[in-house]
Amino acid sequence: MTAAPKAVPLDDAIDRLGLGRFQWRLLAICGLTWAADAMEVLLMGFALPGISAAFGLERGSADATWLLTATFAGMLVGAVFWGWLADRVGRRAVFLTTVALGVVFGLLGAFAPTVALLVLARFLTGFALGGTLPVDYAMMAEFVPTAWRGRFLVYLESFWALGTILVAALAWWLSALFEPPEAWRWLLALAALPGVIGLLARLGVPDSPRSLLVRGRDAEARAALERVARANGTALPDAPLAAPPPAPRATPAALFAGGLRRRTALLALVWFGLSLGYYGIFSWLPSYLRAQGLELGAVYRTTLLLALAQIPGYVLAAYLVERIGRRPTLVGYLAVSALGAYFFLLAGTPGAVLVTSAGLSFALLGAWGALYAYTPELFPTPLRTTGMGFVSGMARLASVLSPSVGALLLTGRLGAALSLFAGCFALAAACAWAIGVETRGRRLPETVGSPVPENGA
Repeated sequence: MTAAPKAVPLDDAIDRLGLGRFQWRLLAICGLTWAADAMEVLLMGFALPGISAAFGLERGSADATWLLTATFAGMLVGAVFWGWLADRVGRRAVFLTTVALGVVFGLLGAFAPTVALLVLARFLTGFALGGTLPVDYAMMAEFVPTAWRGRFLVYLESFWALGTILVAALAWWLSALFEPPEAWRWLLALAALPGVIGLLARLGVPDSPRSLLVRGRDAEARAALERVARANGTALPDAPLAAPPPAPRATPAALFAGGLRRRTALLALVWFGLSLGYYGIFSWLPSYLRAQGLELGAVYRTTLLLALAQIPGYVLAAYLVERIGRRPTLVGYLAVSALGAYFFLLAGTPGAVLVTSAGLSFALLGAWGALYAYTPELFPTPLRTTGMGFVSGMARLASVLSPSVGALLLTGRLGAALSLFAGCFALAAACAWAIGVETRGRRLPETVGSPVPENGA
C-alpha cells in the first residue's frame, strides 16, 4: 500500500507558487481602490473652500468641522464592523460590498442640497471606506509569499500617494474651470468614479485561501490556490492542504485575551497617535496655507508637491522593512516625524514651510507604510481583519478628533498644535518598540494563541 501524501502547510504552498502575475495583479486592483480611498478621505480638505462659499460657512465654524469629521466618523464605525464581518463570512464578500457602497454614497454627496445631507453622505461614504482597509491588507498578506510580504504591503500603502496626487491635481484643474461654489460638486462626483473601475476589477479575485481553510472550506481554498498557480505558471503540490486545528469561533474579545491583549493595546496606541498627528496637520493644511495668503491654485500646487514627497518615503520604507525589519523601520520614521513637526514650527518663510512640510510628508507616509506592513502579521488568521479593523478604528477615532485639534493651526496656536502632534508621534514610536516582536521573514500565525517569537528572536 502507498502511504497518503503528507499535508502541505498553506505557507509552504503559497511560497512554492512564488511571486508572479497573480500577486502583481492583486496589488494593482487593491492599489487602485486604495488610491480611490485616499481621494475620498482627503477630499473635504480640498472641497471645503468651495462648500463654504456655496453654503455661506464661516472659517472654523461647527459645520465646517463636521464636514471634515463626518468621513472619519463613518470610517470608525465601518472599520470595526466590516473587519469583524470579513472574519465571519470571508474576505471576498466584504471586498466587493464596501467598494460598491463607497461609490454610491460618494456620488450622492455631490448632489447634496444642504450641509446636513452632505454630512450624512460623507458619513456613509466613510462607513464603506472603513471596510476596505482591514480586508485589502489581509488579502494581500494572505496571498503573497513570505519573503515578499512586507514589501508588497508597503507597495499597497504607497498607492495612497497616488490618490493624494490625483485629488490635488483634480482640485487644481477644476478650480481653473469652475467657480468654487460649483467646482466642489464636480470634485466629489469625479473622485467617486475610480471606485467603479476598482469594483469591476475585483470581481475576478478569489477569496483568501487562509480564510477559507479556517472556515472549513478546504476544496474552495485549493481552488483559489490553483487560480494563483495558473496565473503564475507554476504548479500546486498534489498533497492536501494542512488545515488549522479546530478551534472555537474567535470573537473580538479574543483580541484582549492572553498574549494578544498587550499587543492589541500597543498597536491601538500606535495607530491612534500616528493618525491624530497626520490628519491633524494635513486635513487643515490647505486651509492653513490659504490663511497665510496663498491663492487657491497655489495651495493645490503646494499640496501636489507634498504628495510627491511621499513617494520616496514609501520607496525607502519598502526597502527597510525587509532589510532591517518592520519594527525598527516604523520606530525610526515616527521619531523623524516628531522632529519634523518642530522643524515645521520653526519655519519662518514660505520656502521653509514648503521644505519642512515636505519632510513631514516623507516621514509620516513612510511610517504609515511600515505600520501597514507590520500590523496584519501580528494577528492570527481567524482574527486578522477583526484586529486590523479594531486598530484602524482607533485611527479613525483619532481622525474624528483631529479636525478640532488641527483647527488650532488656523487660530494662531501653532506651537500648541504641533507640540501635541510631535508628542503623539513620539508616544507612537515608544509603543511600537514596546510591542517587542519582529515579523520579518516569519510566517503568518494561523490560530489564536500561535506563539510569536519576542524581541525579534
